[in-house]
Amino acid sequence: MSRVVSADRPVPLRRPMSPLWRIVLGLLPHVPLAAGAAAMTIPFFFLISGSLNTPVGMFAFPPILVPNPLHPENYPYVLFERPYLRYLQNTMTVLVPSVLGQLFSSILAAYAFARMRFRGRDLVFGITLATIMLPYAVTMIPTYVMFNQVGMVGTFWPLILPFWFGGSAFYTFLLRQFFRTIPLELEEAAIIDGAGYLTIIRQIILPLSVPAIVVITILSVLSHYTDYLGPLIYAKGYEMWTLAIGIVMVKGAFATGGMARWNLVMAMSALMVIPVIAIFFLAQRVFIQGIVLTGIKG
Repeated sequence: MSRVVSADRPVPLRRPMSPLWRIVLGLLPHVPLAAGAAAMTIPFFFLISGSLNTPVGMFAFPPILVPNPLHPENYPYVLFERPYLRYLQNTMTVLVPSVLGQLFSSILAAYAFARMRFRGRDLVFGITLATIMLPYAVTMIPTYVMFNQVGMVGTFWPLILPFWFGGSAFYTFLLRQFFRTIPLELEEAAIIDGAGYLTIIRQIILPLSVPAIVVITILSVLSHYTDYLGPLIYAKGYEMWTLAIGIVMVKGAFATGGMARWNLVMAMSALMVIPVIAIFFLAQRVFIQGIVLTGIKG
């Protein structure tokens, strides 16, 4: 039986929620995210803590979370007493031209697949995507034989040239999907004004595709920065080692002997990781925006 409320009797209003409860309910969904972020941060925290510790303090029990005293001299030792700067120079020698070549070839290929109409375009694009399924081990030996026959083994060219002529099928796909979201009327107006394809790419496509370009730039930088197998195959001698190889070799030197100096290994690892984290935080907003916007249109 339903309750009847008389017209002269006011209906009781719902008690308003207190500001404290509003804050609690607003923060509640963020608790699992904060817990996950803390769990992901713990290894990095121990990396920094170990890099400022002594070899004995690293294996103390119970663990020393904050070394006392700190030992920041581990970083100058790794930087100047070990060939870290030489490894960094070799890494930049490979990374900068490789990333530029990957951007150049991926942008041109993506524009061709997104805007140009030619016979067999979809077939070629499908074959390009199919190359993503090929593992590096499949093409490693033929590529090495090719560069060995032209005398480039022992130089940085095998680590740079392929990206100027092939780019990456994955990056090409991401850019193609983003280019297809740009209104076609902008390009038609530019063509009426007499603009060519390169002018359209430079003045219309690229300014509107900054988020997607930032995404593939960050991914490409990370890929070349952490590449271990490529430099290991083509580099001849320690003077050509990159950071990815140098840190492994130095780890072998530090981790052997009477007293393993794992604190120096941690310091060198931190020097390699910190630039990557800084790049992500500086470009975080644009990176996430590019991931969200890429692939809206099929």
